[in-house]
Amino acid sequence: MTEGKPYPFGATLTSTGCNFALHGPFAEKVELCLFDAEDTLIQAIPLPKKTGKVWHAHIKGVREGARYGYRVTGPNLPELGFRFEPNKLLLDPYAKALSKPYQWDAEAYHANNEHWSPKAVVTNHDFDWQGTTKPDYPLEDVILYEVHVKGMTQQHPQVPPQLQGKYLGLCHPPVVEHLKTLGVTSVQLLPVSAFMSEPYIANKGLCNYWGYNPVNFFSPDPRYAVNDAVVEFKTMVRTFHQAGIEVILDVVFNHTAEGGTDGPILSFRGIDNSAFYLFERNESGGSQYQRLINNSGCGNSVNTAHHYPMRMVLDALRYWYQEMGVDGFRFDLAASLGRDPYEFSSDSGFFRALRQDPILHTAKLIAEPWDIGVGGYRLGQFPSNWVECNDKYRDNVRGFWRGDKGLTSEFATRLLGSRDVFWKNHRHPQSSVNYIAYHDGFTLHDLVSYNEKHNEANLEGNRDGHGHNVSFNYGEEGETLNHDINLTRERQKRNLITTLMLSQGIPHFLGGDELSRSQQGNNNAYCQDNPISWYNWKLDALSEDFLEFCAFVIHLRKHSKLLRHLNQSDDSYLSGRNVKQVCWLRPDGKDKVEDDWHDHDNQAFAVQLEGDDDVGEHWFILFNAADHDVKFNMPSLKDGQTWQMQLDTRYQKLGEVPSLLVKDDFVQAYRSLAIFKAS
Repeated sequence: MTEGKPYPFGATLTSTGCNFALHGPFAEKVELCLFDAEDTLIQAIPLPKKTGKVWHAHIKGVREGARYGYRVTGPNLPELGFRFEPNKLLLDPYAKALSKPYQWDAEAYHANNEHWSPKAVVTNHDFDWQGTTKPDYPLEDVILYEVHVKGMTQQHPQVPPQLQGKYLGLCHPPVVEHLKTLGVTSVQLLPVSAFMSEPYIANKGLCNYWGYNPVNFFSPDPRYAVNDAVVEFKTMVRTFHQAGIEVILDVVFNHTAEGGTDGPILSFRGIDNSAFYLFERNESGGSQYQRLINNSGCGNSVNTAHHYPMRMVLDALRYWYQEMGVDGFRFDLAASLGRDPYEFSSDSGFFRALRQDPILHTAKLIAEPWDIGVGGYRLGQFPSNWVECNDKYRDNVRGFWRGDKGLTSEFATRLLGSRDVFWKNHRHPQSSVNYIAYHDGFTLHDLVSYNEKHNEANLEGNRDGHGHNVSFNYGEEGETLNHDINLTRERQKRNLITTLMLSQGIPHFLGGDELSRSQQGNNNAYCQDNPISWYNWKLDALSEDFLEFCAFVIHLRKHSKLLRHLNQSDDSYLSGRNVKQVCWLRPDGKDKVEDDWHDHDNQAFAVQLEGDDDVGEHWFILFNAADHDVKFNMPSLKDGQTWQMQLDTRYQKLGEVPSLLVKDDFVQAYRSLAIFKAS
């Protein structure tokens, strides 16, 4: 053993062994514990050297695959922020791989933490990327597909059983082909960083299926691997890139699995508790170390305003972007990252550091622009290099098609990129991530099948989950044999998905919605690792029709410049323009005036999009959310041109949509929309 070097943090292989470095400014002693493949302790080695705040050593002969953990000795004075417990084996915060998943077991944790705790595994970054590169789609071309690694393939009949629910299953040829046929450009993975189920969930016999409870920011969770999680994750990314599909990673940096003050000591808390977490302030402005701030709702909040957690988060992002090959990130409760440290600022230290980073400045950055702390709702307030999940879009589009009145004006605003939220001249036209359904909430199919949430399986008395669903069951709660109700539901699904693909911004598609996936009315299935959450690949006739429909409208958007990127003359964020006119019309063909927008009963209108000469596209789109048919007068066209129907959502099957040429007027069916193109 030699003193080694204080950087980089974590375990770094050398030609003769491995360098270990651990940030621990208040530790009095740090022991590196080495284990064999059976998790038997081989040796506990006190690190000989401390440089500044970092303990370090170089151990000769340590090779790839070695397992290790730390025991850290220091004062146990919670009132001063010190939570050292040298009898607890701690995970290296910079661990790149784990020996096994974290499975909470209170008895095992308290009886023999060393045996229970997963070990960090020394890794080698070598990997053959076979010359693949990142697809690097511009924002206007991106179509996000949110997916759970396990859920998509656990019941897939063409994925080998040993690969179902795994990284290698997600990139298996029939799954990749499904995504390509559907037309998505980017898969957005629910969290895959190593996580642990919360004790209160595990004690009920359930689990944190979604994975929003991290124990480490660098390690891909081994529960999704057959053998080597790092290699298999990289293989998945490489395969997607070869197919022209980006990988966006959902990351959780706002809290950890160590929970509240009475939570387990797994890693961060036992190494530098006072720096890593955010605490309430006392009367003099100092930290009240026995009272954690809980902006996450999960017991703690990571203090990314402190240099050490901030550096760790940035190091993790660079690691996933460079070494693991992902293309971007979706940040859970991203408002927490903008707290500096207590109040949100769009110019926070974290945002500034991320923006100037020479590696990460090209990564796609997606914010969930809120947390549950005071002043936590920050939609539209992130820096211009971010895009944001737009819940206003979700609620308004749902309400409009449900038949709620007085929403037409806002609906039109949502169609054109929510520029009331993402201001012209200051934010990219694609700043809004538009979605109808997300992992938390009803699936698309359940949105039109249930009036109320049905979360009894979560064992919380149906008290969990959002109560504001803006859903409707159209006559019966849940699945039904009523043919008319089912046809109405399918029509509404077509309306919602078509609206999503017609809207300016980045469309976010909840994986499985194209398969008419149902969670049986559960709108908070975070703890359901079972068929409630898994994709059902056995489709009936209606589901087959809807799958074909989804692929059609996605491809309709992808092959139109105007439908995915209107660059208007009054928006100078990007130079140039590509549109001659955007006209909002009443059914009688006259331009809508202010009184029309404020007409509470107005549920039918149209929009005309005419591109410039370079684009050469001319669209007319009719919306009718009323419960009766509406006659529309069609706009006049150049001599020799007529309006050709591209789509009408009244028809159940794409093959039923007539090849219709219309010149003067058209009767739009109730609860439907139609798309025409000048030809």
